[in-house]
Amino acid sequence: MTSRATLLLTARGLRAFGDGFTALLIPVYLTGIGADPLQIGIFTTATLVGSAALTLGIGFVAHRLNPRQLLRGAALLMAVTGFCFAAAQDFWPLVLVGLVGTLNPSAGDVSLFLPLEQSLLAQTDRAEQRTAVFARYSLVGAVVGALGALAAALPDVVHQVLGWRAADAIRAMFVLYGLIGLLNFAVYRRLSVDAPTHATSPTPLGPSRSIVIRLAALFSLDSFGGGFLVQSLLALWLFQQFGLSLATAAAFFFWSGLFSAASFLIAPALARRIGLINTMVFTHIPSSVCLLLVPFAPNLPTVMALLLARAALSQLDVPARTSYVMAVVTPPERAAAASFTAVPRSLAAAASPAIAGWLMTVSAFAWPLVIGGALKIVYDLLLLAQFGKIKPPEER
Repeated sequence: MTSRATLLLTARGLRAFGDGFTALLIPVYLTGIGADPLQIGIFTTATLVGSAALTLGIGFVAHRLNPRQLLRGAALLMAVTGFCFAAAQDFWPLVLVGLVGTLNPSAGDVSLFLPLEQSLLAQTDRAEQRTAVFARYSLVGAVVGALGALAAALPDVVHQVLGWRAADAIRAMFVLYGLIGLLNFAVYRRLSVDAPTHATSPTPLGPSRSIVIRLAALFSLDSFGGGFLVQSLLALWLFQQFGLSLATAAAFFFWSGLFSAASFLIAPALARRIGLINTMVFTHIPSSVCLLLVPFAPNLPTVMALLLARAALSQLDVPARTSYVMAVVTPPERAAAASFTAVPRSLAAAASPAIAGWLMTVSAFAWPLVIGGALKIVYDLLLLAQFGKIKPPEER
């Protein structure tokens, strides 16, 4: 693995740690200042809309500007986001911070960092190693994100041992999130970007426009379904339905993250054996079935077992999906393709959390999980039908 890939994986890990604890602390902190599930859903929607807008902006300028400079700017925005969120104590100022900042309420990476890092990672290894590189990228994010979720229990520890107010302890964690942004900035300063050649200089979408548009539409359906169960809202549902403590939720999401991480170790070998599209579809459908069964589970242990089974399966498609997009477009289009597929996904995911929050206020039944799981199965079937015969170069 190249030094550039090592730096990108380091940056991914740092961000994942911050995302891991903030995804759990956001609903706890907002509930503490009096926000109801609908308001928490609105906040989640605002963060995802903001991420989509920033990613869209990156898509317009990525082929003109040095990606290292863009990543450094994004890292500084992450730092400002953490410090401002820690300073604000009213709901609507916090929504504004979520809208313009880099907070991530989901278990995956939906930030403006993602397309920039993906396009650079795609240049670091041979085509046959591409899926493995993206699997390592996802693995680092999952493992360190799991540790970040475990760190969400720190405010309880600080509250009990040092006597801090719970709200102050949580705000301190958002200060830590800001400091992680500064660490990312330091990592990106060490990142060298090779001078582009005529053959590899980034360009807007051209020959691959049609296939990228179709993929973006399908990924958007998947993300719309996923928006009903982003990690912040799933944690809120567990808090409300079963009265989980923050420490228990942190431990559960830690193990959930590790289960997801284990799946990334399997993804490259599975993709080589059955193909990228088949890996995406035939691991994703069983995970969605687990999700559909959760609302009908008789007790908390069964719920957790189903969610852990889902975690072990639901992320197998992530490196395969990224590798597939990078494979079916020309190298100069990769940055634009990464942004073009990321933006609709972020916008689609942003549309559903507010709906999920509203559903949680009007019914105790877990409608968001049922709707999200059903939409994801529809996505899988459509993906197989439309792209099952379109192979990346290494599978032909």
